[in-house]
Amino acid sequence: MIVYLRLLKESFGFAMNALRNNKLRTLLSLLGVTIGIFSIIAVLAAVDSLDRKITKDLSSLDKNTIYLMKFSFGPSDIPQWKREQFPNVKYDEYTYMKGVMTNTDQMGYQIFTKRESIKYDSKTVSDVNVVPVSHEFIDIQGLEFEEGRFYNESEANSGATVIVLGDEIAKSLFENIDPIGKNVRLYGKRFTVIGVLKKQGAGLFGDSNDTSAFIPVNFVRQLYGDNNTSLTNVIIFKPERGVDMDAYRGEISQKLRSYRGLKAGEIDNFFVNVFSGFTDFIDGIIGQMNVVGWIISGFSLLVGGFGIANIMFVSVKERTNLIGIQKSLGAKNKFILFQFLFEAIILSVIGGIIGLLLVWIISVILTSALDFEFVLGMGNILLGTGLAAVIGLISGILPAIAASKLDPVEAIRTGM
Repeated sequence: MIVYLRLLKESFGFAMNALRNNKLRTLLSLLGVTIGIFSIIAVLAAVDSLDRKITKDLSSLDKNTIYLMKFSFGPSDIPQWKREQFPNVKYDEYTYMKGVMTNTDQMGYQIFTKRESIKYDSKTVSDVNVVPVSHEFIDIQGLEFEEGRFYNESEANSGATVIVLGDEIAKSLFENIDPIGKNVRLYGKRFTVIGVLKKQGAGLFGDSNDTSAFIPVNFVRQLYGDNNTSLTNVIIFKPERGVDMDAYRGEISQKLRSYRGLKAGEIDNFFVNVFSGFTDFIDGIIGQMNVVGWIISGFSLLVGGFGIANIMFVSVKERTNLIGIQKSLGAKNKFILFQFLFEAIILSVIGGIIGLLLVWIISVILTSALDFEFVLGMGNILLGTGLAAVIGLISGILPAIAASKLDPVEAIRTGM
């Protein structure tokens, strides 16, 4: 064991000597490994950070949550021209479904509408994501409040002019003033602020609760009517725990088909989207990003491997005389093999560490500059280091074998 430790120490010394004596050649050889490790770990770190952000953003939502609407979350076999003819779900259908659906914990109604501006005195916040929803939304999405409350069933049903603001909206309009009870202008009406949500951070698709404002869905219905084609309506179902999801989806489909008078053989003119299907779709995209990252980075690693192999062949040639002397003094082939193999691994790991260091520096800069946390996890650090070691092992094996098989007499004569 002590022999191998001394061998590792000597190999490290040779590797560092190669770096000192042939700076440019070694730098160019390590560049491929550095770029390859940087590319792979940067992609994996970015994907892990995105995955962590998605998990955090969606943690408040039950994966069994169902969105009943005219659009599908994923690809559909139904032609686009036919999907474009599907009607919006209606508020009447929401009230009907509330009365007939079983095994349902919560059911809410939401309208997707265009962005608006909100005013308070002389201050205006533009491009606000207005979210008209029924009162059940707080229990479906698990909203958390900095202060105040969400509107109740009576306020929601009457379309009361009350509003719940996201953290950024509240700070932009009121700064250090307590917003609760203050009036803001939206849609040309005065809305009373009754709640402010806790800060959430950047949303998965650009929007988050921080830049959103929640109002009773019935106010928007009174404003635009129920047949406005520029709006998209959704019925949200949160089933009870332990429910058979296939049977639950089937019940939703059967009840709405019956209400809409669809005949046997006619296709559903709506989509029952399970939230887990959406998360699976996102997971598939993340998996594809990982694969593409590995493929692209693999070419850099290949170039890096050739660079390490090149420098090791040159190192063997330069130390042919030394190898001959070591073998004449009794050094075994295995000793020479490991000496060059360790050197190749050490050189490659140095390149990998430089690549990891670059990823860490960039992740720190981006985390500071953007409202998004880039994380270089210990798993990716170990993966990058291990991958660099494997590249060094593969790249150094042929030069090491060539060195170990040198005839001592010929090696000494060649080096003279």
